[in-house]
Amino acid sequence: MLVSGRILYGERVRDALVRHLEKDLGPLALPHIPPNPSPFTIAEYFPDPEISGFVDPRHHAVSLAYVIPVSGDCTPTQEALNLAWFTPAEAASSKIAADMTGGQDRLLRLGLAHVGKLP
Repeated sequence: MLVSGRILYGERVRDALVRHLEKDLGPLALPHIPPNPSPFTIAEYFPDPEISGFVDPRHHAVSLAYVIPVSGDCTPTQEALNLAWFTPAEAASSKIAADMTGGQDRLLRLGLAHVGKLP
């Protein structure tokens, strides 16, 4: 699942990760966040799709992307309407990519490659 959100003014990155994971996956997801998390990539989103391939029509945004394992029960909450589990091959498929916008399919494939699970 791709969980996203803004970092609040004065908020530590780790605290923002905890807040967004709990908001989207529920309080019992039990994410394993290291004390000093490091992103596997940084994506820049632009209104113009030609610049980076990551698109946010509203503004220029910088995305720090992390792979965070969870060991608990994930229950979609607030903005997440549904939650489904996929194998790495299913997640990297063109069928799933077709449902993603703004370059999120590319970000997912980068994450799978980072953990050695890109088919």
